[in-house]
Amino acid sequence: MFERLFRTKSIEQIRANAEEPEHGGLRRTLSAWDLALLGVGAIIGAGILSALGTGLAGGFDATFGVTRPAAGPALIISFLMTALACGFTALCYAEFASMIPASGSAYTYTYATLGELMAWIIGWDLLLEYAVSNVAVAISWGSYMDNLLQGLGLHIPRWLSMDPRTMLFPTEAFAAAHQGALGLGDKLHYLAQAHAGTLDGAAVFRHWAALKTAPLVGGFPVGMNLLAMLITIAITALCVWGVKESVRANSIMVAVKVALLLVVIAIGAFYVKPENYHPFAPNGWRGIQAGAAIIFFAFIGFDAVSTTAEECKDPARDMPRGIIGSLVICTVIYVGVCAVVAGILPYSAYHGVADPIAHAFTAIGMNKISAIVSIGAVVALGSALLVYQMAQPRIFMVMSRDGLLPPWFGKVSPRFRTPLNATLLTGVIVLLPAGFMNIDEIIELTNIGTLFAFMLVCAGILVLRVKRPHAERRFRAPAVWLTAPLGILFCFWLALGLPRHTWERFWIWLAMGLLAYFLYSARHSRLGRPSER
Repeated sequence: MFERLFRTKSIEQIRANAEEPEHGGLRRTLSAWDLALLGVGAIIGAGILSALGTGLAGGFDATFGVTRPAAGPALIISFLMTALACGFTALCYAEFASMIPASGSAYTYTYATLGELMAWIIGWDLLLEYAVSNVAVAISWGSYMDNLLQGLGLHIPRWLSMDPRTMLFPTEAFAAAHQGALGLGDKLHYLAQAHAGTLDGAAVFRHWAALKTAPLVGGFPVGMNLLAMLITIAITALCVWGVKESVRANSIMVAVKVALLLVVIAIGAFYVKPENYHPFAPNGWRGIQAGAAIIFFAFIGFDAVSTTAEECKDPARDMPRGIIGSLVICTVIYVGVCAVVAGILPYSAYHGVADPIAHAFTAIGMNKISAIVSIGAVVALGSALLVYQMAQPRIFMVMSRDGLLPPWFGKVSPRFRTPLNATLLTGVIVLLPAGFMNIDEIIELTNIGTLFAFMLVCAGILVLRVKRPHAERRFRAPAVWLTAPLGILFCFWLALGLPRHTWERFWIWLAMGLLAYFLYSARHSRLGRPSER
């Protein structure tokens, strides 16, 4: 039993499986530059545009009664430390990608080193990083697009721009008066009173303007983020169409959002006030760690590059360049943006602000720049959504190829040469939560899932150095016995900065994955067939 759970696939088996004709064959069209742009497209998204404010000012989570300490201007250090942790991991990803030029990312690498059970856990875990994080990106896109449309004089009904749970958020004053003890039944009771005119709805509900016009079903408000659902449908269609077409669209969007952020840095630098950097670290290392745990979401994405290995012209050469290059580019931009935004206003001014960059420029009277930021945000989030929506189906495809998922997941469209069924399924997985869920817990759950994957990749590269020391490596992680353990330690340190409820939900998620493995995957694993041993 133990041997079955921890059986591994050799590098040669993985390469051979990827080249089998029955899998349809993906088009090898991507260059190192395409890969770097995919990485930048994935990394620069919801994190820098929304999590920046929470990292700077901290905040109170009324749902769980958790207060996140503010990092203040020291969030710059949080960014650098997070980049360092990701850098150690990126080196390990780059070495793996040069050795195993197959789709699947951390799932494939784990299968080759730590065995089938751990590979399944990582494959299940990557759902959190790609599909679930895409929900957060889609929700953010919907919010920014809604603000942009309002600025142009186009208004959609408020209940079509917000999920029901967000509409029912109480005001901070009302939540404080009730010590945060407000269950769903309590909120619906107050909502009924507000509709009856016996209670001031605006004093109770933060989004009363949306609530008062929302249709009610059994006393429960009907609401949805319609724009988030529409962009998910459009991006899914593009991913079905073809990888080259998707990459071209991504390249255009990346150029726009990088130009935007460089403009933010260049113009904002003239409005930085040195006194806003004091106190630099209002909550010391505790604030810096909490800030790093939150803004880690801003760095997720460089590993998505490795899921396109089978569509790369020369994966052994170009994958390391794309992975490491995209991380370096984004780190430089992030530190610049953080330094400017933290210097324009006191860090406390970003408390509860969902669009900190636009807020900073609006506060100093530069409304035109704020409008440009909103346009850039729509583009930035669109490209991040595109790359993640490309990545997840390829994980499904490879797991199906290994027998851990049904063959249906591995079907490649003969016309478009893309993983058709898996792409459509990913679209549905993102579509419904994006329309009806809240963004807050999604970001934290995505972070812990990604950190777990990163730790296993760092451990896996050490295992392979021992088991296959002479295997061809066109890229070798420098000082691997130092960088890989540091990658594990930094990722674990970041995970410790996440609240307890995030850990609890993560273990529940893993338990569900283990149940699925033993009910289906362990019985259908291709590696368990005599012909494959």
